[in-house]
Amino acid sequence: MGSMTRAFILISIVACLVAVANATDGQATFYTPPYTPSACFGDQDYGDMILAANSELYNGGAACGTTYSVTCTGGTNDGVSQPCTGSSVDVTIVDLCPGCGPNQIDLSQEAFAVIANPDAGRINVEYYQ
Repeated sequence: MGSMTRAFILISIVACLVAVANATDGQATFYTPPYTPSACFGDQDYGDMILAANSELYNGGAACGTTYSVTCTGGTNDGVSQPCTGSSVDVTIVDLCPGCGPNQIDLSQEAFAVIANPDAGRINVEYYQ
């Protein structure tokens, strides 16, 4: 294997580790359509791979349009003991979740279903930009 290939692989591994090291642990719930209007973009439709951010993450609207990768890390209640699908989902911040606590995010129902069984209702997650 050439030195350039080795360097590329090493840089890729470091980049992945840095992203995971900067992940935020929190909880996710989901909300259902309609997804417009939103606090960020009014009636503009951003699809269904979206999230509403807690006040801190939303940062007065500065986070609008930012993409995050979200992964389920486990369940939070007795209803579904292992809700995670093993997948991650990339979502775009389009709204504010005024009822969300610190490190809580509110995913669209479709985005939530990619990473967990919706019957769980609330899950533990990690998310990073």
